[in-house]
Amino acid sequence: MMKQGLRELKREATAHALAEAAFQLAIEHGLDGFVVEDVVQRAGYSRRTFANHYSCKEEAVAMAAFPFHGFDEFVDVVEKLPENSTPLDVMYQFTRMRLTERVICDMRQLVLLSKSYPTLKPYILNVLHQFQVAAQQLLHDLFQARYPKEYTHLLAGSMMAAVAPLFNGDIEVLFPGQEAVEGTTAMPFDQYLDKLFGYLRNGF
Repeated sequence: MMKQGLRELKREATAHALAEAAFQLAIEHGLDGFVVEDVVQRAGYSRRTFANHYSCKEEAVAMAAFPFHGFDEFVDVVEKLPENSTPLDVMYQFTRMRLTERVICDMRQLVLLSKSYPTLKPYILNVLHQFQVAAQQLLHDLFQARYPKEYTHLLAGSMMAAVAPLFNGDIEVLFPGQEAVEGTTAMPFDQYLDKLFGYLRNGF
């Protein structure tokens, strides 16, 4: 697995800055309360640079929830896993490292925004799709000699379906440092993942 080059890192940093600017503007003013020009001014880039990354402000807003950073760190973790690690072992690490508290909170904010601005919905689905594709590609690269492609695709799809309730708030989890609210049934995030992957390992 090759680590990202400097050019790719710079491109991702630019995309993330634009997405974060659009996301914050959407929270502050609503999706109808700003235009692309406001995004590029806040992020410090040109409109042409924006067009090189995003087709519209809705796409930029949604992509703020996609984790642009931490790929090399994740590669280091995967490369240290035992040789007999299974796709489930790798998927567990992928989920732990990519679905951070920030990502889940941002996805929840996007879902809330989409209720007032339905034009966001297809771009949110695209973010979820990118999560799944990244997982599929990772598993395929690592296990193509031992597992059929349909297995790794099914596993990645099952993982995304299982974590989706975290994004719309149907399942509440607690991250390190958070305290449970009295009267709620929220479980620690690590415990939720262990339970989820227990189902994937042993069946429902």
